[in-house]
Amino acid sequence: MDSLPRRISAFLSILLMLLSPSLAEDPAFELGNETTTHLHFFFHDIVAGSNPTAVRIAQASATTSSPAAFGALMMMDDPLTEGPDAESKLVGRAQGVYGLASRDEPGHLLVTMTLAFVDGEYNGSTLAVLGRNSVFSAVREMPVVGGSGRFRLARGFALAKTHELDMTTGNA
Repeated sequence: MDSLPRRISAFLSILLMLLSPSLAEDPAFELGNETTTHLHFFFHDIVAGSNPTAVRIAQASATTSSPAAFGALMMMDDPLTEGPDAESKLVGRAQGVYGLASRDEPGHLLVTMTLAFVDGEYNGSTLAVLGRNSVFSAVREMPVVGGSGRFRLARGFALAKTHELDMTTGNA
């Protein structure tokens, strides 16, 4: 006698095989021609003050004694703006998690974030970024691993340059 999990697994496998051809023919799932898109915006990560956009959500017991705050995890909902001023036009939000990933060297982050666009032709579309961000490097490259809306199946890279960093507060 088959077990319930085995029967459920078989049912789901058959259902997936039946749905796959119909999904492939659905116009909503059609892909357009591949294009290259260059976006330029400013990312504001505010960790100090009365209205932070990134907050510490966890840390290891050794984080406070680590020279690099190793093990600290931050949740972010950072504005993406058209210009360097935080009050310039909002074009999206960087939402996700970053963790301090080096035991010895400050500023090496593991970042997983969604860039959610809220304005213009990319309104409602997202890009997914996952990788290392060494914040003290002049230019950092992080992989773009996916997207939605106008960026469905996106692949590529994001380049980050620090425009301004307050070493006292950590705000960037």
